[in-house]
Amino acid sequence: MSRPIPPHRPLAVPGVHGYASAKSVHAGQRIDFHISSDRPYDISVWRLGHDADSRRGDTEVADLGASAACVQPIHPGSYVHVERGLPATLPLPGLTLECWVMPWRSTGARQALITQYDGPAHCGFGLFIEADGALSLYLGDGGAQRDAALHIGSRLIARRWQHVAATWDGRWAALWIDGVCSGRWPSTGPVCPGPAPLRLGAAGEPHGTDALADVDLAMPAIYERALPADEIAARVALRAQQLPSDPALRACWPLREGRGDCVADASGHQRDGRIVNHGTWMIRGPAFDEEAEDARDPFAVPGQRQGLRLASDDLYDCRWAASHGITLPADARPGLHVARLRFDCEGREAVYDITFLVKRPAGARPAPLLVLCAMSSWLAYAATPFARNQVDDPVWPRRSTGLPNSHPQAPAFCSYTCHHAGQPSYFTGLRMPWPNASPAALYDPAGSGFSQWTRLERRLHAWLEREGYQFDLVADLDVHADPDLLARYRTVVVNGHSEYWSTPVVDAFDAMLRRGGNALVLSGNTMYLRVSFDEAMGVMEQRKNEERGADPADAELRPPAGPFGEAFHSQDWARGGQLRAVGRSAASIIGLESAGWGFADAEDFGVYHVADPGHVLFNHPHSLGLERGRTFGHAPGGGLPRAIGHEWDLCTATLLHMTHDTPPGATLPEPPAGLTVIAQGIRRVPGAMDTYLDWHSRVTDSLDGLSAEMIYWDRPQGGHVFHAGAVGAAWVVGSDPVFDGLLRNVLHRFGCKPRRPSGALPPARWTRAAACGSAAAAGSTPRSSPS
Repeated sequence: MSRPIPPHRPLAVPGVHGYASAKSVHAGQRIDFHISSDRPYDISVWRLGHDADSRRGDTEVADLGASAACVQPIHPGSYVHVERGLPATLPLPGLTLECWVMPWRSTGARQALITQYDGPAHCGFGLFIEADGALSLYLGDGGAQRDAALHIGSRLIARRWQHVAATWDGRWAALWIDGVCSGRWPSTGPVCPGPAPLRLGAAGEPHGTDALADVDLAMPAIYERALPADEIAARVALRAQQLPSDPALRACWPLREGRGDCVADASGHQRDGRIVNHGTWMIRGPAFDEEAEDARDPFAVPGQRQGLRLASDDLYDCRWAASHGITLPADARPGLHVARLRFDCEGREAVYDITFLVKRPAGARPAPLLVLCAMSSWLAYAATPFARNQVDDPVWPRRSTGLPNSHPQAPAFCSYTCHHAGQPSYFTGLRMPWPNASPAALYDPAGSGFSQWTRLERRLHAWLEREGYQFDLVADLDVHADPDLLARYRTVVVNGHSEYWSTPVVDAFDAMLRRGGNALVLSGNTMYLRVSFDEAMGVMEQRKNEERGADPADAELRPPAGPFGEAFHSQDWARGGQLRAVGRSAASIIGLESAGWGFADAEDFGVYHVADPGHVLFNHPHSLGLERGRTFGHAPGGGLPRAIGHEWDLCTATLLHMTHDTPPGATLPEPPAGLTVIAQGIRRVPGAMDTYLDWHSRVTDSLDGLSAEMIYWDRPQGGHVFHAGAVGAAWVVGSDPVFDGLLRNVLHRFGCKPRRPSGALPPARWTRAAACGSAAAAGSTPRSSPS
């Protein structure tokens, strides 16, 4: 269950949106669907079928009936809630509100820093940033809001740490920025805190918490006296590295926790706080020293990461009530499923799919083959969770900048886009809609038919079923939650755009191979960036950061990133970014490393050229009749789909050949032994967005269009790897007879032989359990989708 939050500014998002209570679920378990809809809809549950490019062949397994409109608001914005404020009715003898703050881009609204203020009836005190960026102080008597009680000083500077203080000595109020008085006014009081809670980064309004701040905050403190100018100057000089020692101190939050939602008060007055809507730890504090940065220990230098980042659009859990629920029978057929909502959209029928995965019953005997769904990558690309509904298959823009938003204030950030005010985005919530995971979602380049996520990966699922291979399907999230899961399998398939991996998943995968296991990798940009998860598996973290001394000219080639020094995760305090930077190079585990991208136009996609026609994988048990230079990995005649595009991987030896200089302190690896390149993925004509990377992930020149390599590797440390080296490899499955024949040979070598097609199996019938707000008919007859 989601933890409730105090009353909070609601935001109603128009349209139809929803998410499932779990991304994957075992047969025999219950799953709920959480829906917000401003119009009536019909909802049913479908197992995705054999046609990845349409809904033809999907099988309905439960009809949950018709539902009336029911809008469930969201409550975005992070702040610190402190229930135990200063005594409500006791007049203060004096007051100082102090903190370090770095404002981000103004969103055109007032932002609160430190308040005990519930407008308009219980207005005590508050330190604010006005809509124009000016620092302001409110001094009230705890009662009704009064315009005369607000004092406005000078403007703050965006994207820079500044020390701010507001003082009142019973006669005069003053505002200070970096130790300089920016305004002084007569004010004789009385000043009473009133009955509102204390808040950091927010204030109260009639509808709940509001005035949410887009700031980095460090060492906020409250004193029951006015600090004089010399003491304020001393506090400025300390750069938030030392706690205040003052008998008048009534609250001080050092913000040194670095993780979690608890904020401790160091004053001795037990005014601990709770972070609402997550926020961001492990940011550069006021005392951050780039030259003293330690790449191994985030706390080696005191004060480096002392602070908390807040965002007015932070949201990682919608906290919506369950609208519908079903219990899966123990014999439910595994595979990707959707809760399918049908509704009217501007006079046409629209469909909204909520994707989830059904696994075999817990404890069931494993199949000979395991296929991983790259859900961590689906989550990383989950921009605009509240995207505007549309009828036609949506095309998601490159770099996942997202579809048009249903509401201008709805969260729209992901691992590739910033928060509304420009803060870098390091987190993704799992209890949120993810419309990019719809099986209808396409990806740039428009018109190519290319896709990521569900639509791409299910091509392999459908092919395996048609061919008669028995396989289990799980998400990489399942392996993170239970790394021992991989120990039950000898052959594991990595599919699609499997870019984001957690350390436990990497280690479990390597251990599977060391035991003599097999990896079949139909992915590109594989095992590239590290993610982590909170204990409840409700929030995923990733960190993209600029390098020390990064060339600004390279900024346009890379996704938005945080500043240098913010690479350490708050979930585990370990370094984030590229896995090779934390000692888990993909090349040392699966033979290839991420090496570039190119996806401006449909014609950017290239094909494989045979490099080793005599290799066993081209000849046994089925001879594919290939000669050196023969192309494959494309539709008949060379058309789309073609495999070599979007993003791709190369072997160590090739990347070293493309590496012309090495940064200070960096080293180059030895190419692994026993690795054979059996085909080369070549793109003869350069595209407008082509980017080739060297071993250090720095921009370099291509080797005559060589973009990807297909390898077979008998690993010296144990295990066997077939790696296709391109995101588009999964795209051509079922379209190219040569590629399909190669897959059959690889699976045969790995001990996986087809049986009767599983497509002939009848779908299991589901029953609805306590569907909320639905007039479903339990036990409806399964049917195939006509469209």
